[in-house]
Amino acid sequence: MTRFLTSRAAIVAMYLLVVLGLGTGLWRYGYGQALESLAKQGQADLALASDRVAGQLQRYRELAVLMADHPEVAALVSGGEPVAARKLFQTVADKTSALDVMYMDIDGFVRAAAREGELRNLTAFPFARRAMQGALGAGIQMDTPLSQRSYYFAAPHFGPSGAVRGAVVVAADVARIEWDWTGSNPAVFFTDQNGLVQISNRSELVGWRRVRGHAGLGPPKGPLQPFEETHVGGVELWSLDWGPYLPKNALHVERQMPVYGLRSEALIDTAPARRIAGLQASAFGALCLAFGALLYLVTERRRTLAQANARLEARVVARTKALSETNEALRREIGERQEAEAALRQAQVELVQAGKLSALGQMSAGISHELNQPLMAIGSFAENAQAFLDRDKPVKAQENLGRIADLAGRMGRIIGNLRAFARQESAPVTRVDLAKVLESAVDLTRAKLVDCDVTLEFKRPSAPVWVQGGEVRLSQVFVNLISNAADAMVGRPKRCLSIHIEEGRQPAVHVRDTGPGIELPDKVFEPFYSTKTDGHHDGMGLGLSISYGIVQSFGGDIRGVNAPGGGAEFTVELERWDKEIAA
Repeated sequence: MTRFLTSRAAIVAMYLLVVLGLGTGLWRYGYGQALESLAKQGQADLALASDRVAGQLQRYRELAVLMADHPEVAALVSGGEPVAARKLFQTVADKTSALDVMYMDIDGFVRAAAREGELRNLTAFPFARRAMQGALGAGIQMDTPLSQRSYYFAAPHFGPSGAVRGAVVVAADVARIEWDWTGSNPAVFFTDQNGLVQISNRSELVGWRRVRGHAGLGPPKGPLQPFEETHVGGVELWSLDWGPYLPKNALHVERQMPVYGLRSEALIDTAPARRIAGLQASAFGALCLAFGALLYLVTERRRTLAQANARLEARVVARTKALSETNEALRREIGERQEAEAALRQAQVELVQAGKLSALGQMSAGISHELNQPLMAIGSFAENAQAFLDRDKPVKAQENLGRIADLAGRMGRIIGNLRAFARQESAPVTRVDLAKVLESAVDLTRAKLVDCDVTLEFKRPSAPVWVQGGEVRLSQVFVNLISNAADAMVGRPKRCLSIHIEEGRQPAVHVRDTGPGIELPDKVFEPFYSTKTDGHHDGMGLGLSISYGIVQSFGGDIRGVNAPGGGAEFTVELERWDKEIAA
């Protein structure tokens, strides 16, 4: 037992050492990647800061070039009084926020300036000497010739012969340029060619100088501050302690500004990179420890589970037999249920067909009368036509033949409706003209309506009303409703049947009679429920139930209520056939 515990502790210790080594490697890799990303961001921030300084200095550079050609400057060179030029320079300095605007003659003496004071000689400054050579001079000075830190632009003034006669010097206030972005991140400073910090968004760095043989900076007075330089993956890192507003560990990036004789540098805090690397390593370590703990628990439980598994297998064998028997019983029950559902569907189909045949049987006497009457009329018109032909009256004979054709067409329409109504429709839901279906149902029940002395009010719409359904099954629904209405009005003083098609988003058909109404509207669609009187027992009480099932299968609805003025009203709502459904 002791040996087992010792080996287990050794495995745990080895695992922890491996996790520590991998976490350290991941930290180094993540730190390097974060530093590269930070360096790219730092370069972008430094470029933005450099562009900002360059943009602000560019205004004064263009001002110096513009003022060099001003007429007042030419007048001053020609021996004019400096008062007018001084007023001009003061106005320009006020409007542009320039620290000073001066005119320097060929000998380097300031002849006129926006700021009053003693005349100055600028020949000692490089920007002035360059302007005297005919080029645009530029340079930054800490406290000379003006007392403030200034950036100078000197634009030469040329005489008619092309010779340099003097120069206009514009001094930009560096402190004003720094004002808008003092304290912003990252820390940025600009050094001149001598390594002196001239511009910075950290005021404590202004005046610091790069020491020979030293990568960092040194203060104007006193000993050098703590500094250490390292390189990680091509990235330069500075460790410093130069003040509370500068990062202790910083990534150093730089870029040249040759147009202005400056080098811009930035110190970017590496704390975010260390945090990211630390989070990655911590997450990895936590994941590995969690996985190790889980693996340890799994290993410990594995032995217990192995023992329990043996007992479970024995119980599973016993339960498997019982489950197999239950499964077999369920299969038999499912098969029986499927057979019962198939039989039910077949019974429903046969019930619908039986309902149609029953309706045909009830209408047979009226239909026979509807067919017998045209046949007798056809025979009479045929004899008359023959007599007219014998008397040489072809016009009269033609009229009789036309009436024979009309009667034959009427008989053909009645027989066609009967044939369509009697067939067993098995087609799926399709597009059906509701007006045509209603007209067919009226034709089939017209004899019964005449026999019952029922007045029909029905006007077919001028345009088709397309709905979803089956033509034969829908015709059976309306035949049932019309026949029931006719039976309900037998013996009533007023026998009127109104059929109205309501067009709209959901087409509906309203069938209203003047009968006694419905005694129990909630049960009217139940099987074997009949509203017929004792003298009308030829119905089975299934017509409305069959109609309800047919309409529901088309996605519609059918309902019956007692009309306000007396009688019953049945409403059949169907789904409109749209182009999207057809597509």
